[in-house]
Amino acid sequence: MRTAPRVALVTGASSGIGRAAALALVGAGFAVVGTSVRRS
Repeated sequence: MRTAPRVALVTGASSGIGRAAALALVGAGFAVVGTSVRRS
Protein backbone atom coordinates (compact mmCIF):
# COMPACT_ATOMS: atom_id res chain seq x y z
CA MET A 1 0.00 0.00 0.00
CA ARG A 2 1.39 3.39 -0.99
CA THR A 3 0.80 6.53 0.99
CA ALA A 4 0.29 9.98 -0.47
CA PRO A 5 3.37 12.22 -0.45
CA ARG A 6 3.38 14.75 2.37
CA VAL A 7 3.87 18.23 1.00
CA ALA A 8 3.63 21.53 2.90
CA LEU A 9 3.50 25.13 1.71
CA VAL A 10 5.07 27.58 4.17
CA THR A 11 4.70 31.31 3.67
CA GLY A 12 7.31 33.60 5.20
CA ALA A 13 9.85 30.78 5.12
CA SER A 14 12.96 32.96 4.93
CA SER A 15 13.04 33.94 8.60
CA GLY A 16 11.42 33.72 12.01
CA ILE A 17 8.51 31.40 12.72
CA GLY A 18 8.06 30.54 9.03
CA ARG A 19 11.66 29.35 8.77
CA ALA A 20 11.37 27.33 11.98
CA ALA A 21 8.15 25.74 10.74
CA ALA A 22 9.71 24.85 7.37
CA LEU A 23 12.73 23.25 9.04
CA ALA A 24 10.52 21.30 11.45
CA LEU A 25 8.39 19.99 8.59
CA VAL A 26 11.47 18.92 6.62
CA GLY A 27 12.69 17.12 9.74
CA ALA A 28 9.32 15.33 9.95
CA GLY A 29 9.70 14.05 6.38
CA PHE A 30 7.63 16.58 4.44
CA ALA A 31 8.58 18.02 1.08
CA VAL A 32 8.41 21.76 1.73
CA VAL A 33 7.73 24.62 -0.65
CA GLY A 34 8.74 27.88 1.02
CA THR A 35 7.78 31.37 -0.12
CA SER A 36 8.75 34.84 1.03
CA VAL A 37 8.57 38.43 -0.07
CA ARG A 38 11.17 40.83 1.19
CA ARG A 39 10.80 44.44 0.15
CA SER A 40 13.74 46.78 0.44
